[in-house]
Amino acid sequence: MGNADALAAQLIATLPFGIAGLFNPYRDHCPMDAPGNGPEQKTARLAAHLDRLPRFICVGEAPGYQGARYSGVAFTSERLLIEGAIPGIAAIGHRLSVRGNPYSEPSATIVWATLYRLQIAEDTLLWNCVQLHPHRLGEPWSNRTPTPEEVAIGQPALRLLKEAFPEAHFVAVGTKAKAALETAGIAAMAVRHPANGGASLFAQGMAKIIEQAR
Repeated sequence: MGNADALAAQLIATLPFGIAGLFNPYRDHCPMDAPGNGPEQKTARLAAHLDRLPRFICVGEAPGYQGARYSGVAFTSERLLIEGAIPGIAAIGHRLSVRGNPYSEPSATIVWATLYRLQIAEDTLLWNCVQLHPHRLGEPWSNRTPTPEEVAIGQPALRLLKEAFPEAHFVAVGTKAKAALETAGIAAMAVRHPANGGASLFAQGMAKIIEQAR
């Protein structure tokens, strides 16, 4: 087992599974998963994403139903994987979901477009305060804000990432991510979340952080 595989396994081991209202992409099974896209495949993509020495680790709040629920990687959608837009992960020649069209998450599209434009796509890891998809009970294809107790579940994983990549600059994508990183004892610079009209401010914030990190 390589270092990235071991780290992926350690991160996943911190996350509970089978909890109502919280979908664990690496343990739980989704009825909309296409054949061949179960927890094992999502874990493998996570390990591929972790297989780098990042300059930046961008931390969001939680996965959405159009993103990591099917991809296994934060801020990453089925469409982006089909297009081969994610460094370290070869373009997939098959579907991840049985939905009519591939899932495409707006925030994921904005984040990766910005990372490429700023020339740090290869040097950035993406994660969430809690890498579990929070949804309304009985509505698995919905998104909701995680509770403070659910965000606390993600603290051990954040600390593991800091231990694994002590030289990386942590970037909080949104105010809730900033608070979670502070609670974990991890210094982080904050940028606006790209959702709800925040794309330009997100890009401006990332550009400033890159300049400060030089």
